[in-house]
Amino acid sequence: MLEQKIKDLKKDIMLYAVLVESMVAKSIKGLQAQDKDLLTEVIYYDEPQANEFDIHMDEQCTNTIAQFQPQARDLRTILMILKMSTDLERLGDSAVSICRRGLFLVENSIFKMSPLFYQLATAALNMLHDSILAFTDEDSVAALNIVKRDAQVDELRNRIMEELKETTRSQPQTIDINLNLMDIARKLERVADLSTNICEEIIFMVQGRVIKHHKED
Repeated sequence: MLEQKIKDLKKDIMLYAVLVESMVAKSIKGLQAQDKDLLTEVIYYDEPQANEFDIHMDEQCTNTIAQFQPQARDLRTILMILKMSTDLERLGDSAVSICRRGLFLVENSIFKMSPLFYQLATAALNMLHDSILAFTDEDSVAALNIVKRDAQVDELRNRIMEELKETTRSQPQTIDINLNLMDIARKLERVADLSTNICEEIIFMVQGRVIKHHKED
């Protein structure tokens, strides 16, 4: 019974992960294409589904622990799924925030995104995609490699921030545009951070090892 329940939990969390990855991908595509319909779709269609998944996963994980009192790896797996659900909820919120900022930009201004933005968006989305694959495969080695890629995203975010600050100084009339772009850059970095969380949880699930404060190992 417990084995089947864990299989069901894994299936449900994967469906949730696929939805959230789609939300992030659409938020990026909608921003780049300045597509209001796509941005709106994430906010009004995808987000309610994500919220339902979050509630479902919390209830199912909690009930499974209470009913079966799992131990060792089974318990680690359920706890990992519960934490992953929280990360996915926050990833969905980040996607919605990107869409809201994107709608403001599309509706109120003509703007261009620098090549660094595309690099940041691609790097963050790839980390999310790969972290989901690592969970599917229970691949702690791949998870650790993904964690190490977070530094690249941080560097890109910092370069974008400096670029936008410089533009604001030289062109004060762009301040509203740049403030929104700065927030989008932070949310993209957040996508990478939450993907890193998922990978840390994969390593805990598979190895029983906590690396949160020991990423250099």
